[in-house]
Amino acid sequence: MIIKSLELADFRNYDNLKIDFSSGTNILYGDNAQGKTNILEAIFLSATTKSHRGSKDKDIIGFGKDEAHIRSILDKDGAEYRIDMHLRKSRSKGIAIDGQKIRKASDLIGRLNVVFFSPEDLGIIKNGPSERRRFMDMELSQLDLIYLNSLSKYNKLVIERNKVLKDLFEHPENSVLLDVQDKQLCEYGSVIIKAREKFIRELNEIICPIHEKLTGGKELLSIYYEPNTGYEDFEKKISAARTKDTYAKQTTVGPHKDDFSFIVRKTDSGKDSEGIDIRKFGSQGQQRTASLSLKLSEIEIVKKSKKENPVLLLDDVLSELDSNRQNYLLNSIGDIQTIITCTGLDEFVNNRFEIDKLFKVTEGTVEREN
Repeated sequence: MIIKSLELADFRNYDNLKIDFSSGTNILYGDNAQGKTNILEAIFLSATTKSHRGSKDKDIIGFGKDEAHIRSILDKDGAEYRIDMHLRKSRSKGIAIDGQKIRKASDLIGRLNVVFFSPEDLGIIKNGPSERRRFMDMELSQLDLIYLNSLSKYNKLVIERNKVLKDLFEHPENSVLLDVQDKQLCEYGSVIIKAREKFIRELNEIICPIHEKLTGGKELLSIYYEPNTGYEDFEKKISAARTKDTYAKQTTVGPHKDDFSFIVRKTDSGKDSEGIDIRKFGSQGQQRTASLSLKLSEIEIVKKSKKENPVLLLDDVLSELDSNRQNYLLNSIGDIQTIITCTGLDEFVNNRFEIDKLFKVTEGTVEREN
């Protein structure tokens, strides 16, 4: 799957834009705050229905406008597909595939698989658990529609349950609703927990050799799933936490409290070495290398699961990596369609990097230079 072209209207700082991409490496360069990242955001929206920044639709629409439009033309094995997205300030977004409106935004997920890598992703390891859960949820949602459906329903249930807990003092009769909600939480939460367990197992098989190569054979990386509760005892734990939840006025048990640990062992320390948890005790270099390993693994997982290449979006990330990590990343791209933003071209010149299409971005205009 590749993106052939992207059209934007009243999207962020773009009044009108049409850009045709190469199936190889595309470079968008220019000064900061010119609109480079906005193009990647539009592609990410076309793939996931969400902004990688967490922005709401109304904040994406151009200043003084009521609507914005995104059109993506995709190519899969010679067949062309069109995704149209209509963002509106006062209503939910409208989405059409090949001119046919879809009922649910989730029906779009999986049509276009992307891997997005930005400087913020270098903080996945050292930041809080919500960052790691978000990474896992975004990846699994693209690969597994059952997971996406279960996660959506689970998250809505948590919000509804928390509302009941907050109002319980004034409306004690609503406690009967908690029994129904708890049963549903266990149903959808168990699907989430099982999928995360499987994903971590598959991820470890891929990430360990990647990380070992990145560190020159000096380190081994393992990821451990830290579930807040297992699926077997979910019902028992959430029942036992009812009093605690009532006082806290929030749901304290479930996969929305999960985390993942990243353990690094030196290759010369032996298999029985406990290693260190680099979330807490790793150097900045170790954390960045692990984050890069995670993103490179994401590419391989999509290839394995979907039997096709994802589109790789690199948002000014090369400037955050040293030359060794830059080289490894660029050499790992292979035949993947890649769209890269940067402020300058030095890193590509220095690495003799082949650029298929080069665009200069200036104040919401894009001009091709090769």
